[in-house]
Amino acid sequence: MQPRRLQTPKNLVEQWDTVFTALSEEPRRQLVASLSDADRDASVSLPLAAMSPTIGPDAETLTIELYHQHLPLLARHGFVEWDEEKDRAWRGPNFTQVEIVMNLLQQNAVVLPDSLVYGCQRLERERRNA
Repeated sequence: MQPRRLQTPKNLVEQWDTVFTALSEEPRRQLVASLSDADRDASVSLPLAAMSPTIGPDAETLTIELYHQHLPLLARHGFVEWDEEKDRAWRGPNFTQVEIVMNLLQQNAVVLPDSLVYGCQRLERERRNA
């Protein structure tokens, strides 16, 4: 018996495109990583949770980018929810979709090209610990 398809091929492609778009910028990847590290029901502080430890804009610039670009994109697809007044974000109903891709990258840091690992503290740490 074949498994039942839940989506059409076009919808599946669109879903993958959405996940990769969500992870295509460093502040969004950092936010996903911060939420992954936090307890499942916990919220994280903004903009701190989206700041790259090695690169990135200052806190003021990042805050503007977060509230006008990054958070709306992540929220539109259900990856995160956020409260601008409290400067907090938490996992959205579809968070697992982006979390699993980030986790797979980390788990496979030893086979990723050096150019994708060096400069990313999280992947460097995974590679060292492997």
